[in-house]
Formats: sequence, structure tokens, C-alpha cells
Amino acid sequence: MGTVQSILTRFGPGRLAAMGAVTLALVGFFAFVILRVSQPQMGVLFSDLSAGDAAAIVKDLDARGVRTETRDDGATILAPRADIPKLRMDLASKSLPSGGGVGYEIFDKGDAFSSTSFVQGVNALRALEGELARTIRTIGRVQSARIHLALPERRLFERDREPPRASIVLRTRGELSADQVGAIRHLVASAVQGLSPDKISIVDERGRLLAGAGQGDVPAASAAAADDRRVALEQRLRGQLEEILTGIVGPGRSRVQVAAELDLNRVESRHETFDPESRVLRSSQNRSENSNSASTEGQVSVGNELPGAREQTPSQPRETSAKSEEVVNYEISRTTRTELAEAGRVKRLSIAVAVDGVYVRGANGQTAYQPRSRDDLDRIAALVRSAVGFDKARGDQVEVVNLPFAETPAAAAGEPESFLASLLNVTRDDILRVAELGIISLLVLIVLLVVVRPMVRTIVAPGEPLLAAPSLALAGEQAAIGVAEAAPQIAAPPGAPEAPAIAVPPALGSLAPAGTEALARLGELARTNPKEAAGVLRNWMSER
Repeated sequence: MGTVQSILTRFGPGRLAAMGAVTLALVGFFAFVILRVSQPQMGVLFSDLSAGDAAAIVKDLDARGVRTETRDDGATILAPRADIPKLRMDLASKSLPSGGGVGYEIFDKGDAFSSTSFVQGVNALRALEGELARTIRTIGRVQSARIHLALPERRLFERDREPPRASIVLRTRGELSADQVGAIRHLVASAVQGLSPDKISIVDERGRLLAGAGQGDVPAASAAAADDRRVALEQRLRGQLEEILTGIVGPGRSRVQVAAELDLNRVESRHETFDPESRVLRSSQNRSENSNSASTEGQVSVGNELPGAREQTPSQPRETSAKSEEVVNYEISRTTRTELAEAGRVKRLSIAVAVDGVYVRGANGQTAYQPRSRDDLDRIAALVRSAVGFDKARGDQVEVVNLPFAETPAAAAGEPESFLASLLNVTRDDILRVAELGIISLLVLIVLLVVVRPMVRTIVAPGEPLLAAPSLALAGEQAAIGVAEAAPQIAAPPGAPEAPAIAVPPALGSLAPAGTEALARLGELARTNPKEAAGVLRNWMSER
């Protein structure tokens, strides 16, 4: 206890206050480091949320005691990464997020017996709109959707009924193709009874009309679809050619452009061919007739017609006739062929290919450019023709040109780099986390070396003097300075006022016997710096 009190007394109030402040700062710093390192790593739970969904999700997670963070004005919610799958399943069981609308779950909350028919009808309409909006949001580029259905009420004895109509507002990530817009219209029309696709209007978040009511399937659908088909064909052919050329000339050493001309006419043709040399019996009919007749003479009277009347003898002989008729029907061989050529047939292809030359390293270590031979270019052109289905009859063109590129080929990455790149399959959050831990570790190391280490050394040896003057150190002496037992005291320098002699402590003579040479050096040191020598001796005696 006395030792601690003496140490505190030597420090003084100023040093004690400074050490206390530094200690508190260190405690706070290490507490911050421990809390920061022990915090769970956060990940994106949901993004692109509406304000209502975000509020409901945060309220539910706060009730469970789950730590959350919000970004992008509440549209993105972060949660501990390890708990994200479980949290998503739990929230899905509560129909969260709902997408800013309600679906058929609206009927799970109400009482069917206490609700009026009007409320039931409104809820049914809301549920249908919400379910359609959720279905449309599953499309890749659709971020959110709102649907308004206008379903006229059906009245009794009504002949002319107003057709249903629908309006859709989409928030998209990029542009929607004409096919996607048409698919949305047909999706909604198929889900609503009596709704026609041309009665649906679609608007994006910028107020552009993607599809208007009464404009057919899609506005300018044929032109847009044809353009999309042409672009898709050109991209497909370009990708195939680039894949082939990359394996021949190397990555980035070729450029390919494809221009396709399509036939947008839809042609339907029917052909009938008759073969007069080939006939087939279809039907055969035979008919024969035989008849006998005779003429009589005499008067025609009632008596002749009575029963028992005498038959009149013919005055002329009987006539007999026979007729035979045969009808044979033949069918001529006929071939009927119907051809339907859809729009989008390729009329012509024009392909331009530019390939770089060969770079050869010379004896002086510099890289020199060499053009490719004509045989190489002809073989590349033959591969291009085979890959695109070249047809000379329709006027296809293929040009392969060898030109030096503006950029020289970069050195190929070594095998260790590619292996390391494949091994470090980390996300951006992982990289930031590692960087944060590295910075914190560096700060901790700096604090330990700069602040904690000097403080500990000061506490352990508070009275140890530091000899600032370089003359106090005996150059080249590795052993401790010893003093002979015969030297009981150190004399004052000449000319100085007489002062009581400084007694040499016994510890000075027990260090190591250095002989007369060490004693002479010590005396010289005392004569040149008497005050410092006296202070050193006082400290030695106090420790003794």
C-alpha cells in the first residue's frame, strides 16, 4: 500500500489527471472496438419498398427485437445477414411486403355475414386489382404496378352493356419491349371477364403512353416487333462470330458488325397441281330398261270396261324395247399445297469483320506488328460464311479485313491470378467488412504502441532517470561501470567552491570491477557535469 502511495505521490496531480483522462479514452476506444466487431453483419432484407410496407416490416421486426437499418429514405431495410432467410419466411407468412396493395387476403379479415353486398363488391374489386399488380411485378423489368379496373354493373333487361376498361401505371427498371407491353395487356384481359386487350391503357412513371385504349394490340406494334426481331438477329449472329474469332485471334482482337435486312411481308400462297396421266375410278353406275307395248282398235264404251267384257283383240302386233345405260366417274390426281411465309424472313446479310494482326517479340525485347496472311483471312471468311448461313443468291456479303488495332494486346493474366480471382468469390459487403476490421486492428496497434506501452513503462519504473546528455554514456562499454572499493569519494573540480564530498554508494563498487581506467572516466565525467552527476548519485542512494 505504501509503495502505491509513494508512486502516486511522485506522479503529482497533473500527471495523475492526464493519466486518468487517457485511461478513460482508452476504455471508450476499446469498448467501441469490441462493440463494432461484435455487431452482426448486415444484409439487404428488402429493397424498393413502399412507405406502408417499410413501416409494417420495421414495426414487426422491432416487436421481435431484431436490429434493423434503413437506407434510401426507408425503401431499403437491412437486417442481420444470418437471419435474413428466416425473417423473409416469417414475414411472408404475414403477407409482407404486400406491394402497396391488398389481395385476396382482404377476405380473411372481414366478417362475411356482417358485410353488405356493396362492401363485398368493393373488396372483390380491390382484391382483383391487388393480385394483378402482384403478378405484373414478377416481370423482370417491372418495379411496381398499380391497376384500376372499371367494371360496369350489369342491370336486368339491359341489352347494350358498357365493356370493362382498365388502366395500368408501371414503374420500370429500364425500357419495356413491345412484346412485354402486349403480354401485360393480354394478362390483365384474360383475368377480367369481358375485358378486351384493346380496352387497356398502360402508362409508365414518366407519363409516356405505352399502350392506349382503342389502338389495337400495341401502338406501332408491328414496326416495334420487327425492329426488335432485327436487333435480336444481329446480336445473336454477332455473338456467334465473336465466340469463334476469340478462339482464333484472341480476346479483344476482333470486331464484328452484322446488318440484317428482313422481309416484313406476310405471304400466304396456295398451289393446286393436276396430273392428267393419272386417273382413279371414283364411281360406276349401270342401268337397263325393257318395255313391251301393243295397240288396239274398237270403240271405247262402258261395256268394254265392265267385268266379264270380252277382250278386244289387238289389231297390231306388240312392240318390245330395251335400253342399257352405264355411267363411270373418274377422279384426276390433284395436289394442293398451302404455304404461309411469316414476316421477318432474312432478305440479306452484310457482315464486316476486322481482325488484328500478330505481335512478335523481337531480339531487342520490343513487340513488332505483323499482318496476317491472305490464307488466314480466307479461312476466317469461310468460317464466317458457314456460321451465318451465307447465301449468295440473296446477295449476302462478308468482308474480312486485317488492320492494326489502336491498343496493343495486354499481357495475359497468369494462372495464379486467375485461380486467385476464382477463389476470392466475395461480395462488396465482405470486402468492406474486411477493410473495416483491418483499419480497426491498425488503430488498436497504434494505441498500444504509442499510448499504452509508455504508460505501462512509466508506472513500472516511475523514478528511473533518463540521461539526456550523450556524454554520460561511455562509448563502447557493454559492461556496467564499476568503481574500485578504494575510491570512497569523488573530489570536486578545481576552482569550484568547496562542497561536501559525495559519498560513493556501495552499489557502485559491486557492479563490475572496471579498474583504474573506469574510475578515471567516472572522475572526468563528474568534473565536466557536476550537477548531473550529483543527481544520478542521489537517485542511486534513494533507491538503495
